[in-house]
Amino acid sequence: MKFLAITLIVHAPHPVTGELKSTQDRFREVIGNALLAEELGFDGFGVGERHERPFISSAPPVVLSHLAALTSRIRLFTAVTTLSLLDPVRAYEDYATLDHLSGGRLELIVGKGNGSAQRELFHVTTDDQWARNAESYELFRRIWRERRITAEPRFRPALAEAEVWPEPYQQPIRIWHGSATSRESVDLAARYGDPLFSANVTNPIEPYAELVRYYRERWAHYGHDPALATVGAGSAGYYAARTSQEAVAAYRPVFEGHLAFQKRLGVEPVFATLEDFVERSSALIGSPQQVIEKVHRYHEQFGHTVLHLHADAGGLTEAQHRDALELFQSEIAPVLRKEIPDPPWPWAPAGLPADPAAPAAPPSPDHAAAAPAA
Repeated sequence: MKFLAITLIVHAPHPVTGELKSTQDRFREVIGNALLAEELGFDGFGVGERHERPFISSAPPVVLSHLAALTSRIRLFTAVTTLSLLDPVRAYEDYATLDHLSGGRLELIVGKGNGSAQRELFHVTTDDQWARNAESYELFRRIWRERRITAEPRFRPALAEAEVWPEPYQQPIRIWHGSATSRESVDLAARYGDPLFSANVTNPIEPYAELVRYYRERWAHYGHDPALATVGAGSAGYYAARTSQEAVAAYRPVFEGHLAFQKRLGVEPVFATLEDFVERSSALIGSPQQVIEKVHRYHEQFGHTVLHLHADAGGLTEAQHRDALELFQSEIAPVLRKEIPDPPWPWAPAGLPADPAAPAAPPSPDHAAAAPAA
């Protein structure tokens, strides 16, 4: 199993103290968390994309380019790239450049995105958002593979033998599809033989498990090898300590602060108590053994081989945050790496060797040719 640390770069008052950091300090915190993730041995670091309050993650290529210059090993993820809002030509230019600058360490998790404010900002409607997402993805995918593009898309100007630069570094880049609540993104992933990343954050396991099952059904429908269907999954929170009592006690003020924030926004919480949150959400809160057991329970439903944790302290002190991540890497990750398999490809740039002596990674089913329309 592989492990990512991911941030949406929320810029909101501290859930316990009420302090609001400056924008610059918040970005510095993100940089520090990325460096910590690489230091501790995480396999990837992801930056979300949102275009509305309380997020300041509107420019993930810029943030990830800065991180590429400061890191050397960790893979860099988007989480997610909101293709329904973006011109796929411009998105390709940004991410192909970033992939070169990072030495082929980039992976994309793409998705429709959500939130009425950012839809209004980009003049995207609830009626056309899924069509925009599919069209942008399909054109982005073609640009990464073809040096001259002719296309007549619905949501951007036509292209006639267009060349888009720079040429790609990874041949092609690996693209995951972020899935939260809808079958559209799941079907798109299965159609093209791409991996799926389940949000798995807001609700109990059932709706996410249903979408993962649908992904595997559609994967088989499109004729792909079932052994290559690949799933990643998020988690709603993480804090591990030597005992469950210590973990719950430390996390309680954090949970109560977030609960109060939700209520101020007029959002009805899905989990009204910390005990319910620990029991029924995907949050990993408890002793190392409890965290390991919960990941296994979710793995029984998802069959996932990649797991993400929140990169941010989220209300914990810096010392608590670091101690919990160190405990994860020393006592939790080694067990899960041994007991749950990795994705069915080398953890290396797509299409490039894992190391100079290793064979190239086998292509996923979508690499041979475009899949038929649904």
